[in-house]
Amino acid sequence: MIKSPVGIRSLAIRFPRLIRTNDYWQKTYQNQGKLKGNRNSRSTADYTNDNSGLRIWSQAVAPYLPDPFRGSVERRVLSADESSLMLECQAAQEVLSAANLKAEDIEVVIVASIFPDEIGFGNAAYLARKLNLHCPAWNLESTCSSALIALQNASALVQTGEYQNVLVVVSHLGSNAVDKEDSLSWFMGDAAGAFLVDSLHPNQGILGSKIVHTAATCEAYSHELELDRQGKPRMRTRTGENPSVLAETAVEFVRTCCQGAIASAGVTLDQIDFFAFNTPTAWYASVCTQALGIDPERTLNLYPRYAKYWTRLSPRGSVPCGTIR
Repeated sequence: MIKSPVGIRSLAIRFPRLIRTNDYWQKTYQNQGKLKGNRNSRSTADYTNDNSGLRIWSQAVAPYLPDPFRGSVERRVLSADESSLMLECQAAQEVLSAANLKAEDIEVVIVASIFPDEIGFGNAAYLARKLNLHCPAWNLESTCSSALIALQNASALVQTGEYQNVLVVVSHLGSNAVDKEDSLSWFMGDAAGAFLVDSLHPNQGILGSKIVHTAATCEAYSHELELDRQGKPRMRTRTGENPSVLAETAVEFVRTCCQGAIASAGVTLDQIDFFAFNTPTAWYASVCTQALGIDPERTLNLYPRYAKYWTRLSPRGSVPCGTIR
């Protein structure tokens, strides 16, 4: 099958107004004796020498172990008058403006809302109403890799000729999903992003991709439905029974997906100018560069200023890879 050039035509990202620094927790909880290191963290001594993946992880995490915030400096979190739908709508409007398109030009919308405003369903229908869209709109979810999975799905729809302009909107509202008393909240940030997938000029667009499932990490986090103080149901995320599985599988997944993506694209690591890694921890970019054996100068680490948010976008001429859980 000969593929026509398809990829991202425009993109945008929106952050909440509120910036929360480490001082918030230090002032609030230090006097209560609650400011301790992240629970369930393991020291470098826990990782054996018989697995190169664990060695890479332990070496990368070591500098951050003395810091209770594990490298987090700032996070963007929702203020009282903001919502995931608001951020998604703003990002979508910016994308349409950048592409010089109107709402009526969009033929389908794919929305990936992690911890949306409404429990049980994503924001697709609400976003379509907010933007006054008259096209199909549906939700897609695959946790950390939602943006990449949505990109792959949108590209396939354009490739088949089913649709021409596909709007993808993604968001992650981690601050609403964890208790502030839980150390997991120290590492959560909020954001929304959007991109428009369309046919592009020759030698542009997505060159290749590789997606695998990550069933091995299913016990890393737990999700429970609770009632807040006002009696409203809310989803709560906590550290799971086996968080160390993330360290045990990270390098293998990075190598499998990145090597698979570049093979699909017909290029080599040396031919790639820059790498944009998902950074769920302060040391993950280092894990990825070591796993692939590339120069750290060929990537960047956004984690210290934005903490953990799962809104990752890929530019034109990209070789996306991903994992789904």
